[in-house]
Amino acid sequence: MPRTQRNDNFVDRTFTVIADTILKLFPASKREKEAFAYYRDGMSAQGDGEYAEALANYEAALELEENAYDRSYIHYNMGLIYASNGDREKALVAYTEAINLNPRLPQALNNTAVIYHYMGERAEPEEEQQRLFDLAAEYWLRAIRLAPNNYIEAQNWLKTTGRADINAFF
Repeated sequence: MPRTQRNDNFVDRTFTVIADTILKLFPASKREKEAFAYYRDGMSAQGDGEYAEALANYEAALELEENAYDRSYIHYNMGLIYASNGDREKALVAYTEAINLNPRLPQALNNTAVIYHYMGERAEPEEEQQRLFDLAAEYWLRAIRLAPNNYIEAQNWLKTTGRADINAFF
């Protein structure tokens, strides 16, 4: 039974009814509808902390989904799971794919920067640390340009480390 048919709370049931109604109203191929169903089930499983199930649903959605924009969000959500499980390398791959498909996805840019910053804090020698911090700065600058009211801590870090002009964000 699909996960969306097992939802027992009001919000999940409401989301499922709305999503099913939208799918019925908008013209979409059977393949597109199946991709969305897998994506929706993946989001539901992810919300419940069932990461293996979520990843399986996202993989199935990727096999069916052809739209680059929609694929970017699937990869982004996979990156969230990998990052939360501590697999930063897989998270970086997923976020990079999301960014390649949708360069205007500030969340993926921010999360990539967070990983590079984390790696930089633990890196040795100094040159490697600075290289990773520079990568973090590059991704944060891109994210901030897209969402200038977000990522305040990143903006402060960029300013205090001299990696960005203090007036660049205003």
